[in-house]
Amino acid sequence: MEGESVRLCALKTEEVKTGDNLVEVTLKTLKNQNLTLENNDILAFTSKIVAYAEGRLVKLAEVKPSKNANQLARKFSMQPEFAELILREADKIYGGVEKAVLTLNNGILTANAGIDNKNAPPGFAVLWPLNPREWTRKTREEVKRKTGKKVGVLIVDSSLVPLRIGTSGLALGVAGFKPIRDTRGERDLYGKPLIITRHAVADDLASAAHLLMGEAAEKTPIVLIKDAPVDFDEAAYGSEEMMMPSDECIFMGTFVPRS
Repeated sequence: MEGESVRLCALKTEEVKTGDNLVEVTLKTLKNQNLTLENNDILAFTSKIVAYAEGRLVKLAEVKPSKNANQLARKFSMQPEFAELILREADKIYGGVEKAVLTLNNGILTANAGIDNKNAPPGFAVLWPLNPREWTRKTREEVKRKTGKKVGVLIVDSSLVPLRIGTSGLALGVAGFKPIRDTRGERDLYGKPLIITRHAVADDLASAAHLLMGEAAEKTPIVLIKDAPVDFDEAAYGSEEMMMPSDECIFMGTFVPRS
C-alpha cells in the first residue's frame, strides 16, 4: 500500500468508435497530455467507452417490443424498445419509478440493467460491456506488452445509493489490484475488533474517477490514478470478490421479496 496522497488525471480523448483499441487511445492521449505511465498506476475507463469499443450499441428502431415490454413501458413511462432491452439484459426486475426500473444484472443491483441512452447517438442505447472481467484482464496484459508497465485496470459505471440524489462510481471490473480490503479482526481507535467491516477500495477509486469523468459532455472517459492506496496483485482480476450473496445484503434482505 502506497503513501498518503492520490493523484488523478483526467484524459480527454477523441470520440471513440466501435472497434477502436482503447489501449492505443490511452497511450496516445497520455503522450498528448505529457503524462507518463508508471508501475502501479491505475487506468480507469468508463463502462460506456468500453461498450462503445465493443460495439454494444443498439439501434432502438430495430428492437421489436414484446407484450411484456409494452406493459413495462406503460407502467414506468419509458420507450417500449428501451423496455424490451431491459427485459433482455436483466436477470430480475423488482419494480421502479418513472423512467427507471430496479434490476439485477450479473449480480449487481442497478437501474435499467445498466442500459443507457445518455451520451449515445440519437436513436441508440448502450448496453453494459460484454465481459468486464475478461476485458480488464486482457487490457492490463496489453498495456504490459506495449509499455512494460504493470498497472491496474478499472471499469467505472454510474451507481445509485438508496435515498440519495445523484450518481456515484461503481467498479464494474477490476484487474491488477485487490478490490476489497478485509478489515475484520482489526481494531478501532478504542481497541474494539471490527466484526463485519470490509473496505470497497475499488468502488472508492471508481467514485473518485467518476468525479472527473462526469455525466454529460466532459469527454474524459479515462482517468489515470497514481499512488492509490491499494494492494496490487498480479493474480487479482474479475468482480466476484466484490459481490455479496443476496441473503447477506441489507437492502436485498429488507426490501426485495424473496423469489
